[in-house]
Amino acid sequence: MKKTSFRSSLLLLLTAVIWGVAFVAQSAGMDYVGPFTFNAVRSLIGGAVLIPCVFLLNRGKPASAPHSRRDLLAGGVCCGFFLALASSFQQFGIQYTSVGKAGFITALYILLVPLFGLLFGKRVSGRVWLAVGIAVVGMYLLCVKEGFSIALGDLLVMVCALLFAVHILVIDHFSPRADGVKLSCIQFFTCGLLCSVGMLVFEKPSFGQVLTAWMPILYAGVMSCGVAYTCQIIGQRDTDPTVASLILSLESVVSVLAGWLLLHQPLSPRELGGCALVFCAIILAQLPEKASRI
Repeated sequence: MKKTSFRSSLLLLLTAVIWGVAFVAQSAGMDYVGPFTFNAVRSLIGGAVLIPCVFLLNRGKPASAPHSRRDLLAGGVCCGFFLALASSFQQFGIQYTSVGKAGFITALYILLVPLFGLLFGKRVSGRVWLAVGIAVVGMYLLCVKEGFSIALGDLLVMVCALLFAVHILVIDHFSPRADGVKLSCIQFFTCGLLCSVGMLVFEKPSFGQVLTAWMPILYAGVMSCGVAYTCQIIGQRDTDPTVASLILSLESVVSVLAGWLLLHQPLSPRELGGCALVFCAIILAQLPEKASRI
């Protein structure tokens, strides 16, 4: 393995660990502030952290053309809109479910993206359909209780996974037309401003409440948004996309371990079995297609 590739894999693994532990920060933050407040402050911090990254990664590059700036602004606002929706449903859901279950349910967006691609005429392989079937069984074990009831928190995070799948498709549409770090910076500020509306209308937090939640908010803003995103950008440069997605999918496993170690939220054997099936489905869906023989 090349040194650059090994370093890139380590950066992606660090990203997965940071994102997995971020579920703990999101859960802990709910002890002090509301969901809109948490997302608003963390997103604005995340956007601010990426500003120096924009200057460093674009130093010496030619200025963007006017049409590129329009795509950048439109893409950043659209991505920020869906990020605000997805992260809000996730944050509300985490109030009513464990961080481990939230991590695995959220990771289902990896399966949903190719299914949504059917709407745009993209073919879905038989392997992905098999992965979906395995994931459905896993989700049944993970979320469905006796009497076929689904807990409110699990349902909210399921909606979050749907919205994150849409968010990925929007990024896929705009990312070839705009700088990735600038796009992310704008989306974080857009998300922060939209969540600020919900914060002011429904929660009206005091400055003291925000200060008491400084540690989970800073972790989610600086580490999850700023550091992890930058590590992902740098790490994916020298890593095969399939390998990158496989490493990043470890986020869901880290969320379970972090919830167990830091918040003492163990999962039952049935729920662990559901997690195992969902994780297998995620891995199966991301394995590369075999090259056809000529």
